[in-house]
Amino acid sequence: MVYISTYRGLDPKTLASLSIEECLPLLKSRARRAYKRALKGTNTELKKLLKKVEKYKKLKIQKPIRTHLREAPILPNWIGLKFAVHNGKEFKEVLITIDKIGYRLGDFSHTTGR
Repeated sequence: MVYISTYRGLDPKTLASLSIEECLPLLKSRARRAYKRALKGTNTELKKLLKKVEKYKKLKIQKPIRTHLREAPILPNWIGLKFAVHNGKEFKEVLITIDKIGYRLGDFSHTTGR
């Protein structure tokens, strides 16, 4: 039997086409709160990252998005993007897959030797 990867019943193509407002109900409450604060303007660093991601998707830039923002929750419309997340010493590359939705970027860029 073939394994079909879905997130809350939606396939990757559908998830990639969602807007930020459509993605929020799919996330857990902690991630939803973080994005609601960013959209209101309280969390300006996360808002800058969202603008950067939209620019990279619109222009179809293939190089990784460099960020120090380890606490940013991964959105469903980021599937297929590459992030270079700073771990305190260097930037570690993280490819966003359907299994990583809802986690934080820093969860995949370890700060200690692993």
